[in-house]
Amino acid sequence: MIKVLFVCLGNICRSPLAEGIFRAIVEEEELDHSFFIDSAGTASYHIGSLPDERTRKVAEDRGIKLTHKARAFTTNDFYAFDFIITMDESNLSNVIRLMPEDNRARIHLLREFDSVGKGQAVPDPYYGDISDFEKVHDILDRSCMHLLDFIKANHLNTNR
Repeated sequence: MIKVLFVCLGNICRSPLAEGIFRAIVEEEELDHSFFIDSAGTASYHIGSLPDERTRKVAEDRGIKLTHKARAFTTNDFYAFDFIITMDESNLSNVIRLMPEDNRARIHLLREFDSVGKGQAVPDPYYGDISDFEKVHDILDRSCMHLLDFIKANHLNTNR
C-alpha cells in the first residue's frame, strides 16, 4: 500500500482539497485498494475543524465531498507515510525542520508534478474569494493527476 500525505499550513484549504481530489482520481482508476491518503497542517490553528466552507463548496461543485478534520503534522508522519507532499516552500521548510535522520518518506512540493506551473507554490486561497479556491482546485487537480502517474510509473505494482 502506498501512503500519501498532503501538507499545507492550517489543513483547511489546500491539503484537504488535494487529499479529496487525489482520492477521487485514485478511486476513478480503481486503485483505492493500493492507497492510504490523508492531509495535515504544519500549524495547529484549526485542529478538529472541517475544511474551509469555500473549499468544501468548490469541491462539492466538482463532485467531491470533503469530510476531513484538520490535524497537525507530526514527526510520526515520516514513519507512517511513503510520500509527504507539501503545498509551498514554507510548508516544505516546516516539514524538513521536523525530519528525523532515519526518514524514509519521499518529500515533494506538489507542483513538481504540475504540467503548467512546475515547481511553483500552490497559492493559499484563504484570504481570497471563491474564484481563488476554484483556481487552486484546477492546480491541485492537474498536479494530483501527474502525481498519481508518477507513483504508478515508479512505485506501484499495478498487477492485481
